Amino acid sequence: MAGKETVSDAKKAAGKSVKSARKPGRPASSPKKGKVILAYSGGLDTTVIIPWLKENYSYDVIAVCIDVGQGDDWKAIKARALKTGASACYVVDARKEYIEEYIWPALKANAVYEDEYLLGTSTARPLIGKILVEYARQEKAVAICHGATGKGNDQVRFELAIKAFAPDLKVIAAWRDEKWNMDSREAEIKYLQERGLEVPMKKDQSYSRDENIWHLSHEGLELEKTENEPNYRHMLKNTAVPESAPAAGEYVKIEFEKGIPVAVNGKKMNSLELLLELNKIGGRNGIGLVDICENRCVGMKSRGVYETPGGAILYAAHRMMEHLCLDRDTYHYKQQLAIKVAELIYDGKWFTTLFDSCMAFVDKTEETVTGWVKLKLCRGAIRGAGSWSEYSLYNESIASFTTGDLYNHKDAEGFITLFGLPLKVRAMMEQKTGRGQAVLKSKSLKKRPTE
Repeated sequence: MAGKETVSDAKKAAGKSVKSARKPGRPASSPKKGKVILAYSGGLDTTVIIPWLKENYSYDVIAVCIDVGQGDDWKAIKARALKTGASACYVVDARKEYIEEYIWPALKANAVYEDEYLLGTSTARPLIGKILVEYARQEKAVAICHGATGKGNDQVRFELAIKAFAPDLKVIAAWRDEKWNMDSREAEIKYLQERGLEVPMKKDQSYSRDENIWHLSHEGLELEKTENEPNYRHMLKNTAVPESAPAAGEYVKIEFEKGIPVAVNGKKMNSLELLLELNKIGGRNGIGLVDICENRCVGMKSRGVYETPGGAILYAAHRMMEHLCLDRDTYHYKQQLAIKVAELIYDGKWFTTLFDSCMAFVDKTEETVTGWVKLKLCRGAIRGAGSWSEYSLYNESIASFTTGDLYNHKDAEGFITLFGLPLKVRAMMEQKTGRGQAVLKSKSLKKRPTE
């Protein structure tokens, strides 16, 4: 029986083989291509990468454009991707998602990298990486490709996001790939011209720039020499040069609910409307300019100028709100945590257990950060002009110079005695041993003139 079954199976298999054989004159079917998801911006680098991927990896290229507020012509960019050889091109409006799920958490944490940088590029990259993975799963792609250079932070941020969600996917970093042999803008242009493909020509982009709804960064040209002052009049796009802003300035009032801004000047707005409005207000008053030589996570320093007009206003207002609503120990610990959160965001470690844990603490601190803050903006400067919260820990009866029922000045005596007890005990020991700053003829004490 076993032998008959084997012969029968063989005949059936042969029959299927004959049926599936191609008929004369029909071309042989080509093997099914794999798909690669390309993070596509429409610029020169990613436009070159489309034909480069097709030639070197034989992939169907799915271009994915992610709108986080760049203000680009996405219709034209999509047409360019398809014309250059992409099998498909998807455009995702992720602006509100970016603001609410990435910017607001950084704001609530008061996360500032190296004292000045409000993490404009850094907050956007994890979202972009995550969306690339989502399309890779939908399209059953085998790889994701990006055009970040081997010197920058973005390659790290993109790839850490991809690893967090899809460790099985191949990552192609064109600029690090052994098959990539272009080392300049001119070489990329020549590559497209040789293939009869359109060369994307933008307006004057001499500076290397990254833009989204939160910020605009500038690198290159005179900024590459640290001794040079930035040429703000030539460089800035969204922010007035402070000395050219209106001398009178203007007031802005921002309302918060649990640490999240919800209204500007008495008008409730959604996240996108609110940030666009504050960008306009801050921009015309020269707010939010930063010139910093920062430490990249790959080990080198780089100098950049950042425009973050709306962001600078929000950070200033949020800090004022917390000054009113958080107790001393919580606020001081949050200051320390803010440094770590900023480092995690800058280094692309958004999707980590440590980051989630930090944000759980931050969310707890924000439960009472509700109220309003008023600011005066004037030629690049921000100063407080009042704040209020029903959860305010400020008590006028206690804080007033007028003696009140809740605080007795004499109570401070016992507090100081206990608070300063370690100092007093140390000084007593020094006097007893004859060594230290508290001895009667201490060299730490200067002789002052008596006339």
